[in-house]
Amino acid sequence: MPALLQVLNARNITKPTPIQHQAIPLALEGKDLIGIAQTGTGKTFAFGLPMLQKLASGKRRGLIVLPTRELAYQVEEALKPFASAIGIRTAVFVGGAPMNLQRRMIKSNPRILIATPGRLNDHLQKKTVSLNEVDVLVLDEADRMLDMGFKPQIDKILSHAPKLRQTLLFSATMPQEIIKLATTQMSMPLRIEVAPAGTTASKVEQEVIIVRQQDKLSLLQSLLQEDKGQVLVFSRTKHGAKKITRSLNDKNFRAAEIHSNKSLAQRRAALEGFKKGKYRVLVATDIASRGIDVTDIALVINYDLPDDPADYVHRIGRTGRAEKEGKAISFATPTQARSIRDIEKLIRSPLQRRQHASLPSVSMEESVGSSDSAPRRFSGRPNSRGSSRRSGPPPRSGARGRMRRR
Repeated sequence: MPALLQVLNARNITKPTPIQHQAIPLALEGKDLIGIAQTGTGKTFAFGLPMLQKLASGKRRGLIVLPTRELAYQVEEALKPFASAIGIRTAVFVGGAPMNLQRRMIKSNPRILIATPGRLNDHLQKKTVSLNEVDVLVLDEADRMLDMGFKPQIDKILSHAPKLRQTLLFSATMPQEIIKLATTQMSMPLRIEVAPAGTTASKVEQEVIIVRQQDKLSLLQSLLQEDKGQVLVFSRTKHGAKKITRSLNDKNFRAAEIHSNKSLAQRRAALEGFKKGKYRVLVATDIASRGIDVTDIALVINYDLPDDPADYVHRIGRTGRAEKEGKAISFATPTQARSIRDIEKLIRSPLQRRQHASLPSVSMEESVGSSDSAPRRFSGRPNSRGSSRRSGPPPRSGARGRMRRR
């Protein structure tokens, strides 16, 4: 479509990414798709541009469902210039924003609704929104939504959507729950996988530093003095993020925090401040592991290892975006040998160990030695990821049939 091409040219976007190259032609044919690709590979345009072109030729609507508020606003920001060029309005429905404002947005007749599951179900329950005219439905970061416990809410949303629709499901990983969702809610979907599950960005240098818990803050400050770029720090808990941020600001590192205890306005202000350089360091919990679209993050620091090895991939995917080089440093305590190995097994590559000059000596024997005696961190979902990665894709076919409701 000429209007969309003009926006692409104006933004100097001339070459599709691998996921865009494979997904866009099939999506334009109306096929149901499962797109598997690591973070930072251009999935938003892979589903957004075909949706816009399809909606431009009719009066139907599109729905994009995402796990977090940050991702919802990020997707709208990416698609809005293209939507405006063809006269299509968008609206974002997320928790934390006033319901009255969202009701007023409905009156402006948005053709594309971008929403988080909880708030969309609030509107469906109050009957302020109808999905009867949805022609294209996108579930973005679907694995993350399932991890966050949104499965019942997604089922409710899908039950309100028309049986005959195009469904595009995008995810960075392919757990068993995604296969079940595709089997019951999609019409013989085609699977596109541009990189195996667990693949990390090729230009991200990865290393792990063995450090005792009490030395983490001093190590973090040393690393920030060594690296002058923008830094994203991941904490396992909200309390930890607050403590880290306070400590960094006391040392004049200009840090902000983003986690679920912060209001929507506070989270957006922190993210915008980070993007614009007001804050050099952003300290986040995993709520931000897939919700930050900043192309110039020089360094990602895993202050705490994630509870799920797959989240390691999403976290470090915040650097090395748009084919730029990046670096990821993980802090591991001496008892986390098994956690390190679980990550290495997932990414199919060893993490480079190094000792930092500012730290007391920590024996490598103590940190990566006899593994079976080490406490196991990844115990929340014992085999939910490892077994699912070997599951095969749904049947590959181009035909479309009627879809079943769950």
